[in-house]
Amino acid sequence: MSQHLMNTYARQAVTFVKGEGAWLWDDLGNCYLDALAGVAVNGLGHSHSRLVQAISAQAARLIHVSNNYQIAEQSQLADKLCEISGMDKVFFCNSGCEANEAAIKLARLYGHNKGIDMPEIIVMEHAFHGRTLATLSATGNRKVQSGFEPLVSGFIRVPFDDLEAVRNVALHSSNVVAILVEPIQGEGGVNVPKDAKNYLQGLRQICDEHGWLLMLDEVQSGIGRTGTWFAFQHTDIKPDVMSLAKGLGSGVPIGACLARGEAAEVFTYGKHGSTFGGNPLAATAGLVTLQVIEEENLLEHAEVLGCWIRDAFLAELQNTPGLITVRNAGLMIGIELDRPCTELVKQALEAKVLINVTVEKVVRLLPPLIMNQSEAQHLVDVLAPLIKQFLSLKTS
Repeated sequence: MSQHLMNTYARQAVTFVKGEGAWLWDDLGNCYLDALAGVAVNGLGHSHSRLVQAISAQAARLIHVSNNYQIAEQSQLADKLCEISGMDKVFFCNSGCEANEAAIKLARLYGHNKGIDMPEIIVMEHAFHGRTLATLSATGNRKVQSGFEPLVSGFIRVPFDDLEAVRNVALHSSNVVAILVEPIQGEGGVNVPKDAKNYLQGLRQICDEHGWLLMLDEVQSGIGRTGTWFAFQHTDIKPDVMSLAKGLGSGVPIGACLARGEAAEVFTYGKHGSTFGGNPLAATAGLVTLQVIEEENLLEHAEVLGCWIRDAFLAELQNTPGLITVRNAGLMIGIELDRPCTELVKQALEAKVLINVTVEKVVRLLPPLIMNQSEAQHLVDVLAPLIKQFLSLKTS
């Protein structure tokens, strides 16, 4: 590894040079099953032929042009995103934190337009919204925030999956303008609300009662990961604002902030912008990603395979002391243990499977949407024994 790279990542001692489908090869020729998909980015797996052909052809035509001009590919992607989401307008950027920054700015401007001088946004404990100053301030993780004080003000934090806590804020604050929430908390431990439909419907009702914006961070849960285009579509509500990134470009950096109704009219000329956001190359990657997910029926596949993987791990681990639970929303899967288990990442790597551990105790799996049944079986066959061995050694 170059001595000139800043020490911002705890990198594993492997360098990947090639990928195909759900598999990666390192520079020594070893083959690995990718159950992380670049942290929910490579939904189409690696080197999908349609994506490679489309971005290669686009690069040969035009990679970038300023947003001072019309961009056909960007308009087409905006139309498609609004078609599948029911939203009205889209702002394109380059990442999830930028999409959430846009949402936060939109909410503040919305508040100022209503005469609220110090607008506040309700956010959740254990949330993760990014690492820019505003988004890490909205994030519910002191480890991420530590050393970057003073944090950005204007956020009120409540427990996740607790409607009464939100209602209590409504009784005591007249400055709230929005709620920002992940339908499923990814970095926070793959936390799924006990009754996800009731929770989101309850938040929608509270926002409607008080004139607040309901803003959903679907950076990790969106683009088919939970078995629908967006996690909110497991309910009958719609958000006012929604942030996307990760899986939208299948590895080509792109983010988006979508808005509906009154929220869609908040940003006007000069209020926000992005140099690279929605350029022809990134927009083409987004368009092809959505087309492939639709044509290959990957939404239903993600829901079915995710439940199968959850049940398979439960069957293998259910009587293992130290297992708390296995939970999922489609192909967002968390295996929670009763103790820190970050060492499992290296052990799985040595067994040629890529996984992640978040909040120290949750094995997080985010397989590509194209993973097949035999690959899922291989994942369980390799990882379940590693978890059993880890728990037995720590128990004894």
